[in-house]
Amino acid sequence: MPPGMEFHHIVPHEGDMDGETEGNEDQPTSPDPPIWPEIVRFFTNPLKPMILALARPDPKKNLATLVEAFGECRPLRELANLTLIMGNRGDVDEMSSTNSSVLLSILKLIDKYDLYGQVAYPKHHKQSDVPDTYRLAAKTKGVFINPAVIEPFGLTLIEAAAYGLPIVATKNGGPVDIHRALDNGLLVDPHDQKSIADALLKLVADKQLWSKCRQNGLKNIYLFSWPEHCKTYLSRIAACKLRQSWWQRSDDGDENSESDSPSDSLRDISLNLKFSLDGEKNEGSGNADSSLEFEDRKIKLENAVLTWSKGFQKGTQKAGVTEKADTNITAGKFPVLRRRKNIIVIAVDFGAISDYSDSIRKIFDAVEKERTEGSIGFILATSFTLSEVHSFLISGGLSPSDFDAFICNSGSDLYYSSLNSEDNPFVVDLYYHSHIEYRWGGEGLRKTLIRWTGSINDKKGENEEQIVTEDEKISTNYCYAFKVRNAGKVPPVKEIRKLMRIQAHRCHVIYCQNGNKINVIPVLASRSQALRYLYLRWGVDLSKMVVFVGESGDTDYEGLLGGIHKSVILKGVCSGPTNQLHANRTYPLSDVLPIDSPNIVQAAEECSSADLRTSLLKLGFIKG
Repeated sequence: MPPGMEFHHIVPHEGDMDGETEGNEDQPTSPDPPIWPEIVRFFTNPLKPMILALARPDPKKNLATLVEAFGECRPLRELANLTLIMGNRGDVDEMSSTNSSVLLSILKLIDKYDLYGQVAYPKHHKQSDVPDTYRLAAKTKGVFINPAVIEPFGLTLIEAAAYGLPIVATKNGGPVDIHRALDNGLLVDPHDQKSIADALLKLVADKQLWSKCRQNGLKNIYLFSWPEHCKTYLSRIAACKLRQSWWQRSDDGDENSESDSPSDSLRDISLNLKFSLDGEKNEGSGNADSSLEFEDRKIKLENAVLTWSKGFQKGTQKAGVTEKADTNITAGKFPVLRRRKNIIVIAVDFGAISDYSDSIRKIFDAVEKERTEGSIGFILATSFTLSEVHSFLISGGLSPSDFDAFICNSGSDLYYSSLNSEDNPFVVDLYYHSHIEYRWGGEGLRKTLIRWTGSINDKKGENEEQIVTEDEKISTNYCYAFKVRNAGKVPPVKEIRKLMRIQAHRCHVIYCQNGNKINVIPVLASRSQALRYLYLRWGVDLSKMVVFVGESGDTDYEGLLGGIHKSVILKGVCSGPTNQLHANRTYPLSDVLPIDSPNIVQAAEECSSADLRTSLLKLGFIKG
């Protein structure tokens, strides 16, 4: 979203250099601003339209290409002058090497094309001179140009439009969005000199087009005002999923209460805007005209926000129906886990999913009483896919309804158990996907990973099998899975992550299942982040959560320890050398985690369900 700007103090210039009205006693002509003679002194014919560029002398700003394009196009030179405002400078020898190099190349081009009397490049200007420079360009019916190789936003383009200047801008970056909104000029390839010259010549020569672009800019400039920015910002927020307002109620019976409604917040915003505007008024209460103008602006802004907030309230009442339809697919309005007093997360990282059976049954037996009462819910957090989990549950004599949620594929997928469907006992949380997809590389990341696997496999011997291969069968939209056949020849996680960052891909690389598999997931996804999401969306109390882990595990293992939740470490489980081959650390766990913390308990090796219950009693998770 673009930032806002203040336009109320800007008055676009009317008239031109040779057609201004003469002053009289009632309206004497004001003296020219100080910057005007500083620029005009460079020109042989100052009445010609002025092409204005305002940027520091940096190679990325592409000013040398602009001068070259101007020098190569004779019709443009005959019709217009060029002004380069390149910051303030003293002695060229005292400038930085980069800036002096750009300035010297521009001076050489001016000499090469004999542009003396046609190009202005004043040495000094004040910040207050910038608006007057825009006015001079508009007065001569000129054009503003930003020829940068790439421009992240392009604030000067908006400023120029506010003063009634048509624009020519690079087609790379923010100017594309500005041009789409204002429709007040032309976009060009910054590397194409002819394209730059042709666009400038077209606007300077065609007075009808120049006037149309000027009027479009002045008409649409409000889109970049602060009130419009606030309206857009609030609209975007309104479209977001409400994450906290419902579950902050004390119980399910208060779900329909109207406290803390979004419209209340919007009225607060309106009130804050009122106070801000009043403060601004007091600062500038110099004359009656400005006060009247200010009062008018203030009333319009307050009314706009209040009107919008009322519309938002109606919209949320309608949206409430959708919310109910979305969540009624599970038992009640919310997932079952929201009604649990305590949650147990089983996040032990076994090499094969069948190995889970013994640990799950021990944990179930340890809290059999609370499980029967329904006060404790269970979440399975694993690197395996949902289909693998489902097959394991069926073969192990367990039911999907034994768990309230399933965090699969190392935290890239989140599912809830459904009591209403025998054919599909799982419900996917699509909002979780929208939560984690930020900066997800998608297909581009997958292709980069394929090239990486190729480079790894090139290192194998003649008779050796592939070291790493893509596992297309179990890969999903948010988890690219790879089989590892020789874990000892695969580089550490940090090297892969570094390689992906160099390629501008942000992601989590996770070695799992005893190093036999690699999951690549979004940077905002992980098993620990999924637990945090359950807190944000459903209000699951993390302080009433216990996470069962092994002695070591996948590369995201440490993220499951620490924090306000409680942890039980199963000694002797997942402690083999293959488990630790691709761990994030080469030092003891006690060096980075307070093992003596009251929130962490280590269960003895080969512990029974009674031992696990003792550990939970020690944590204060259950009562004896």
